Amino acid sequence: MSVSFIRVDDRMIHGQTCTRWAKEYPCDGIIAVNDKAAANPVLKNAYKAASGKKTFVWGVDEFIKKSPKVLNSDTQYFVITKNPVDMEKILVQAGFKPGVEKVIIGPCNDRPDAVKLGNNQSITQEEADALESISKAGYDVRFQLLPDVSIGGWNDFKGRFGY
Repeated sequence: MSVSFIRVDDRMIHGQTCTRWAKEYPCDGIIAVNDKAAANPVLKNAYKAASGKKTFVWGVDEFIKKSPKVLNSDTQYFVITKNPVDMEKILVQAGFKPGVEKVIIGPCNDRPDAVKLGNNQSITQEEADALESISKAGYDVRFQLLPDVSIGGWNDFKGRFGY
């Protein structure tokens, strides 16, 4: 399996991703997917420097285009998006089938238009729509900051967004 872990994290790559989660899920490299980061050389280099692992920073369309190579790689990757909307584009709209059935939702900062679900886990209606779509596509969506810190799954919260 070339993808060992799928995560949404508004910080994308940081120490917790590279240490705590890598102990739970083997990882040789990280693919961070975000259009703004991919278009910004300073951000791109900062993310690459943060991991200590083989790291790629791609936009959504670039990831979709390269996804067959990702699936056929001998390298085990974490695939991380900055938000649920981008993850829905990859998993549902583009039909990327990584062989991993769990999508971990990490930090999603509080914002004026977001509903607070837990500590540092707030989502907007648009993000909720994306999570519902991901869930309907057969993925187990979990709100989990760390391997041992979870506030529950999408089914525990979707009623707050009209589902």
